[in-house]
Amino acid sequence: MQLDVYDTYARTADGTLMHFDVLIPKGHAQDPRSYAVQWLNGIGISDTRVSLELCRFCHSESAASPEIESRIARDSYFILQMEGCPSPFY
Repeated sequence: MQLDVYDTYARTADGTLMHFDVLIPKGHAQDPRSYAVQWLNGIGISDTRVSLELCRFCHSESAASPEIESRIARDSYFILQMEGCPSPFY
C-alpha cells in the first residue's frame, strides 16, 4: 500500500507542541487536517484546546507494517506519533 505522509504540528492550550505524521492512502481525497483533528479529539484534545499549526505533504512511501495497513483499512488514516504526543492510543 502506498501512503502519502503529512508532517503535522499542533499546539495545545498549555503550549505543548505536538509533532506527528498523518498517513493516508496515496491520492486520497480527504483533507489530512480533518484526520489530525479527529485523532486529537479522540485522545481528549478538543478543537478549542488545540491549534493545528502545520499539516503539509512531506513524501509518499510504502506502508511500513501490516498493522499500519489494517488501521488505515479500518480508519482511513494512521497517526505516527513523534514529539510531544501522549502515550500511543490504539
